[in-house]
Amino acid sequence: MRKNILPRKFYSRNTLKVARELLGCFLIREYRGKIWRGMITETEAYHGEDDLASHASCGRTARTEIMYGESGCAYVYMIYGMYHCLNVVTEKKDFPAAVLIRSAKIFRRPTPKKTKISDVYLDGPGKLCKFLKIDRKLNKWDLTKGEKLWIERPAQNCAKRNIVAGRRIGVDYAQHCREYLWRFSINL
Repeated sequence: MRKNILPRKFYSRNTLKVARELLGCFLIREYRGKIWRGMITETEAYHGEDDLASHASCGRTARTEIMYGESGCAYVYMIYGMYHCLNVVTEKKDFPAAVLIRSAKIFRRPTPKKTKISDVYLDGPGKLCKFLKIDRKLNKWDLTKGEKLWIERPAQNCAKRNIVAGRRIGVDYAQHCREYLWRFSINL
């Protein structure tokens, strides 16, 4: 069993706190015998039906049901008909909240054929999901299981890093909620 997987109690807390504390954690994707590790560098918080930028602002629907479910599960949806986005469900059951994973730095290891391979910075939720082969098949996936897709604690505490808060991207329609500084990032 993997030891550093974030437990459900990590996700069952305030969404803004989870969004900040996911920075520096490792998003792990196991796919066709390969394991990819990416340090999470940017997140966005979506909190409750009163948050007009949240998919849950229109209430409980078939699409948003996962946001009302158990924390620590993946909420994967498609935007623009071509890009997937990965969110992590937070808070207690029946309260709709999630954290969007916006970007990550993927660490590549040299192979016997290549002595040097550069790391990949995936700046955008669509690029991230495309690279890691994350799609709707992983919607509702339990991230605490340690299979296919999960998140691990960082080796060192990233809380001391400079966290930058800003406005969420692409939510200009959300009236006053577009002003919330609920996007968090770290520089590596």
